[in-house]
Amino acid sequence: MAGRLRGVKGTRDLLPEEAGVWAAVEAVARRVFTDYGYGEIRTPLLEDTELFVRGVGETTDIVGKEMYTFDDKKGRSLTLRPESTAPVVRSFIQQGLESRPLPQRLFYIGPHFRYERPQKGRYRQFHQIGAELIGDPGPWGDAELLAMLVRFLGELGYEELVVLLNTVGDDASRAAYRETLRAFLEPVRDRLGEDSRRRLETNPLRILDSKSPAERELLSDAPRLVDSLSPASREHFDGLRGALERLGLAYRLEPRLVRGLDYYSHGVFEIVSEALGAQDAIVGGGRYDGLMRQLGGPDLPATGFAIGEDRLIEALPEASPCRARPAAPVAVLAAGAVAPLAALELAELLRGAGVAATADLGGRSVRAALKRADRSGTRFVVLLGDDELAAGQATLRDLAAGDQTTLGRDQLAARIKEAS
Repeated sequence: MAGRLRGVKGTRDLLPEEAGVWAAVEAVARRVFTDYGYGEIRTPLLEDTELFVRGVGETTDIVGKEMYTFDDKKGRSLTLRPESTAPVVRSFIQQGLESRPLPQRLFYIGPHFRYERPQKGRYRQFHQIGAELIGDPGPWGDAELLAMLVRFLGELGYEELVVLLNTVGDDASRAAYRETLRAFLEPVRDRLGEDSRRRLETNPLRILDSKSPAERELLSDAPRLVDSLSPASREHFDGLRGALERLGLAYRLEPRLVRGLDYYSHGVFEIVSEALGAQDAIVGGGRYDGLMRQLGGPDLPATGFAIGEDRLIEALPEASPCRARPAAPVAVLAAGAVAPLAALELAELLRGAGVAATADLGGRSVRAALKRADRSGTRFVVLLGDDELAAGQATLRDLAAGDQTTLGRDQLAARIKEAS
C-alpha cells in the first residue's frame, strides 16, 4: 500500500482558524493602504529569470542560492518570484503606467518562493505584504510610506514601534564607501567567513549585514557610510529625518543597517516593535531610484517596503483585533420526520437576511446534532420539527442563555441579530 502523501518541505497548510487571522490582517492592510491612495497590483508567480538577475543582482544570496529556477518545455528559464519589487517594476514598464499621473502608489499581497533552510517563521513558500511608491523623488514620499506602515502595524496591535533608519546614499556615495570599507576589511580578510570574503570582492556593503558575532565585532570600528555621502544624498537624508520628526514618528539611526538587495539607494529602514524582545524586526524597505532604468524603463525614482506576512502573523500580539474569532454560524436542525431539504431552505432564508447559518443535512440524531453545535461554539440553534414546519414557525434555542422560543420563520433573523 502506498504511503500517505505529505506537503512539500518548507510549505504549510493554513487551517480555517489560522486563515481567518490572515484574512483579517490582509483586510486591515487593504483598508489602510487604500486610505493612503494605494491600489492593489497582482503580478504572476512566474517570471523570466533575467528579471531577478538584472533587478535583484547576481551577487545576492537570493539569485545565487535561493531561487526556484527551471527551464520550461521550450527551454526558457523561468523563476518562481522570490520577491515582488522587480515584478511590480516590470509590470509598471510593460503596462505603460508612466503615462498615468505620477506618483503611482501600488501594493501587493501574495506568496513568494525561496529555497532556504526552513525554520520558525521562515518557509520556502512564504508570503509578503508590500507597497511601492513610484515617481516621487523627494524624502517626503519615504516619510509618508513610513507613516502608513506605522499606522498599519498599530492597527494590528503592535506597540512601541520605532523606525531604524540609515542611508546607503546615491551611486557616487556607495562607490566611495565601497573602496573605504574594502580598505578597512582587507587587512582582516582571514578573519572573515567564506561568504564575507566573497562579498569583499563583489559587494562589501553586504558584509555590514553579517549575523556572525565575530564579524560584527570586527565591524564595530568600521567607517560609516554616512561619512561618505555626497551633498545630494546628505540633503535627502536630512530631509527624511526632518519629515519623520514633523510627523512625530520615533526613529533611531542605525549606521550598519543595509538591505539585502542590490537595487537600494538613499534611505533604508526597518521598523521594530521593542515589545517583542530580541526578534523585533517586522518590516524593511527603502528607496531604489535606479531600478526602473536598470530594467529598461523610464528613469523614475521609487521607494517601497516588504513585510514577511508569516512572521508578522506569528508575532501578532495576543490582544490584536485580528485574532478575534467570528461568531459561529447559527445551526439549523431538522427534527422528527422533517426532510433535511426544509432545514437547507430555512438556512438559505437566514443567509439572505444577513445571518450566517449551517444546515444539518441528515445522518445524525437531533441530540447528536445539538452536541456537535455546542462543541463547535455555536450559540443559536434553530429546530425545525413537523409542527413548526406546518405552522410556518421554528424554535430558536440560545445555548448560552439556556432558553428557547418559538417564532415565525420571518422573525428569526431579526431576533438573532438583536440577541447577538
